[in-house]
Amino acid sequence: MELVIIGILLGMSCMGSFIQRVSGFGFGIFVMTVFPHILPSYGEATALSGMLAASMSIVVAYRMRKFIVWKQVLPLLGIFTVVSFFAVGAVASFDDRFLKHVLGVILIAISIYFFFISEKIKLKPTLLAQVGLGTLSGIMGGLFAMQGPPSVLYFLASCETKEKYIAHSQVYFALGNLMMTFFRAGNGFVTTSVGIAYGCGIVGVIIGTAIGGKVFKKIPHKILRKIVYVYMAFSGIVALLA
Repeated sequence: MELVIIGILLGMSCMGSFIQRVSGFGFGIFVMTVFPHILPSYGEATALSGMLAASMSIVVAYRMRKFIVWKQVLPLLGIFTVVSFFAVGAVASFDDRFLKHVLGVILIAISIYFFFISEKIKLKPTLLAQVGLGTLSGIMGGLFAMQGPPSVLYFLASCETKEKYIAHSQVYFALGNLMMTFFRAGNGFVTTSVGIAYGCGIVGVIIGTAIGGKVFKKIPHKILRKIVYVYMAFSGIVALLA
């Protein structure tokens, strides 16, 4: 693997894990702006993103396990698991270029939504919300390795404290990404290239998670998120034009 690619993997994994440790989500959204361009196929890019995200979320969820209320997590996770299984299988049916263009549209839409609309919508944590957001999360997770936005809406609405929000979101991402890794392995997306890239990227994840944990209580979340949303919109435009 070329040194430039190793450097990109380290940098993207470090920044992605930092963003997710501070804001509760965003690893897949951030790294998937680049991973599809440096991995042999789109499916392998989603596999790498999921494996790295799972590694990070497992550690954070374990450290904050005392804040987890399982009955508020498991229904959403169950729906996500079923839908993501079929979504992962569908990836091989699409052309990589087509998926990258769809990803570009998704990135732009998410950035616009969170930048201008999300704070104006008050979502109630009902069963209907769990079914709807769990389904959308499964589709986005299986196809694009970015199941975060729909689930974040639910956890923001159902969690009274930011500690509980982080605990719920990270255990959801940890278990969800572990299951999708098995689904992707069954579809042939967990390859030697992914394994080598994981070995490089995990170093960045460790560094980013450690730094993010230290600034979790200090950095203004709104500022960080707005920077991420602008970056997402720019990356979406690039993906559409590529």
